[in-house]
Amino acid sequence: MTCTEFIALLDDIIDDSIAAETKAEVEKHMHKCGHCEVVFNTTRKTIEIYRSHQIYDLPNDLRDRLHAAIMARCKKGC
Repeated sequence: MTCTEFIALLDDIIDDSIAAETKAEVEKHMHKCGHCEVVFNTTRKTIEIYRSHQIYDLPNDLRDRLHAAIMARCKKGC
């Protein structure tokens, strides 16, 4: 399994709706590829946070920096 194949299956991996053989390939790949393991864990955790409706208060400084970074990225992409 390649990283590209892993990313293409990410939704199904997270939903645990893949065949047992594919799941074994995914697990083998994640053991060898730290990047894909981080992508999986981060994506899964993000979904869990949104599903639980947990609200996190960010310090004003962090919120301002995050907002500025998002806006800068949006302007760069337009």
